[in-house]
Amino acid sequence: MKRTLAALAVALVCSLITLPVMAQGAIAMPMQQATTTDQAMPVQQAPTTALPAAAQVPTATPAPATAQAPTATPAPATAQAPIATPAPAVASTEPQGLVGPAPADKAQIVFFRPSGMGAAISFKVREGEQELGKLGNRDYFIVTVAPGKHSYVVHSEAKDTLNMEADAGETYYVRGSMSMGFMVGHPHLAQSDKATFDGISSKLSKTN
Repeated sequence: MKRTLAALAVALVCSLITLPVMAQGAIAMPMQQATTTDQAMPVQQAPTTALPAAAQVPTATPAPATAQAPTATPAPATAQAPIATPAPAVASTEPQGLVGPAPADKAQIVFFRPSGMGAAISFKVREGEQELGKLGNRDYFIVTVAPGKHSYVVHSEAKDTLNMEADAGETYYVRGSMSMGFMVGHPHLAQSDKATFDGISSKLSKTN
């Protein structure tokens, strides 16, 4: 009996001693397994989440060009007032140029002499015994006569006569000239026209 109790006591003591050891072993095994499991299992890398690229700032859309104001259409030119047509000139009774109009009841005769031979010699123009004027180089004079027949004479050592008929209100032109004579020049008279007189009128001087 004593032996049985002693055996039980020894068994109990052994149990008490064995229990902690077993407990530590039980604890150690899961930890070792856990460690083994940790070493055996590959470390799963956390999925790399690519950071989204920095959002690009949207390019600013250029503002639409400001609509140009429509070019103003120039106003139509103001209609010019019609140019007044000048009234026709009233015939003047004043002399025009070197020779004016003849009187209505008379005729006028223009005697002139352009430059030419015998420039230093002058001669007189007569009608009958009446001296009408003197013609030197580039001279002219005007006489007013009654309508009808007239005879004009110039002479030196020779005589030259011009006969003509004049009408009232008309103007006549007579050209004087000089030709060579035996001792002195010979004067001459000949009927001419307005165009010939006007062509040299700027070079002529009036004598009376």
